[in-house]
Amino acid sequence: MKAVDVEYIVVHCSDSPQGRGDNAETIHRWHLEKGWDGIGYHRVVLENGAVEHGRPLYWVGAHASGINSKSVGICLIGDGAFTLQQWSALRGLILDLLKKFPRAKVVGHNYFDSNKDCPCFDVGAWWAD
Repeated sequence: MKAVDVEYIVVHCSDSPQGRGDNAETIHRWHLEKGWDGIGYHRVVLENGAVEHGRPLYWVGAHASGINSKSVGICLIGDGAFTLQQWSALRGLILDLLKKFPRAKVVGHNYFDSNKDCPCFDVGAWWAD
């Protein structure tokens, strides 16, 4: 995807139990089992704050219906009880992505679908803070 095409950086959560050790490979397997082309997110933030690569940034994601062609997807491992390391890594990751995609607005998955809790916090308020 070209920088001018990316309008959103969309934050998600895996909605999986904390401490289970899920990672990008786990999500890749889940998405393959659904018949998808593999992991739909571009980056995954582990509980220890490590950031793993999912889809390459040049490949359109599969993480938010209707806006995949104009967004980058980030997934936090967990179901809302994120670690301090995850918060710090998420902030740094978004800052790095904004250097590549300066027009992008930082939002949560629930910004596009109010019936979803994902990512279990108000991304807009968090980012503004």
